[in-house]
Amino acid sequence: MNKLPDRNKRFQNAEPKEFDEKVIRISRVSKKTKGGNNVGFSVLMVVGDKKGRVGVGLGKAKDVVGAIKKGIKKAKKKMITVPLDGTTIPFPITVKKGAGRVMLKPAPKGSGVIAGGPVRAVVEAAGVRDISSKILGSENQASSVYATFAALKEIQKIVELKGIKLKSIAEVEAEEAEKVKKIQEKAKTVKRVAKKALAESAKVVAKKTPAEKTIKKPVKK
Repeated sequence: MNKLPDRNKRFQNAEPKEFDEKVIRISRVSKKTKGGNNVGFSVLMVVGDKKGRVGVGLGKAKDVVGAIKKGIKKAKKKMITVPLDGTTIPFPITVKKGAGRVMLKPAPKGSGVIAGGPVRAVVEAAGVRDISSKILGSENQASSVYATFAALKEIQKIVELKGIKLKSIAEVEAEEAEKVKKIQEKAKTVKRVAKKALAESAKVVAKKTPAEKTIKKPVKK
């Protein structure tokens, strides 16, 4: 009975992971040797911090857990920093990588991630909140993941070479907060003016002279 509180406390005190880890594909691999067939697994992993950093890695081992660990380790070594313009990418891009070919386009704030499974996994791990995409090449998951990663890498190179200035998410949120504040102030002003006009009209009505009272003649008896 006393073990449950300790266990719950342990889970509550557990620190959140720095990176978001997603398994894209698990493949069973067999290799023929003189001693027989060696069976193993290959796992394609996507790792990101949802703040602009993302990596892709393929891990191989004799068991799935070992392959996942190797995939995560490789993905962390190959991580890139994706330049974001607020909550989306700065410009549209189409990239072909092997059999995979993907098109990524920026989207207005609030649009969400419009993408297929493999593309969605990469852009969400990178922290992209609004984007529109389309898979133009092979529908193989691994090919689409590598093509998406190559597209984000290409965006990083272009932004660095051309020195494109981008807005951070904090700046975009500050601008939106300022817009909301202005709209609220405008609404308050309109309400104040309407209230004042109503009060003035009430005063005008009160100042009007009442109709002359009719004098009643005495009734003859």
